Amino acid sequence: MHVNLENAEKAIEAARKKAVELKTQMCIAVVDSGANLKAFLRMDDAWVGSIDIAIKKAKTAVFFGMATGQLGKLSQPGKPLYGIEHSNEGLITFPGGLPIVDDDGVLVGAIGVSGSSVENDHKVAEAGVKVLGVSELPEHPWRT
Repeated sequence: MHVNLENAEKAIEAARKKAVELKTQMCIAVVDSGANLKAFLRMDDAWVGSIDIAIKKAKTAVFFGMATGQLGKLSQPGKPLYGIEHSNEGLITFPGGLPIVDDDGVLVGAIGVSGSSVENDHKVAEAGVKVLGVSELPEHPWRT
């Protein structure tokens, strides 16, 4: 099952509202469960470089079914996934990407946000996910 266009647009709008509240400009991407871009928004004056980062954060979150910040913790030197960011044509392993999990616990897509501090990126991504479901799968082997 994939996130549909209506829900992807709801997530983008909720995330955009949070970005406005935080007084920042963001790039916001939603991908389906196959990591295909479903919806995208580049707010006025958002950095051009954040386009690629937002999309890659969303793809990273759906590829591994976890928040990009969580993957980042596992990919530090000496940790089990060190170097993973070089796979899959480049992953992003800092906060701002979250899986979208529906009420049945099914991964249906992900959201990626870039354009501010990683803390703000994460808050904006959370706002986008919140209107659709949750961001954690019920069981995950890498959960720490």
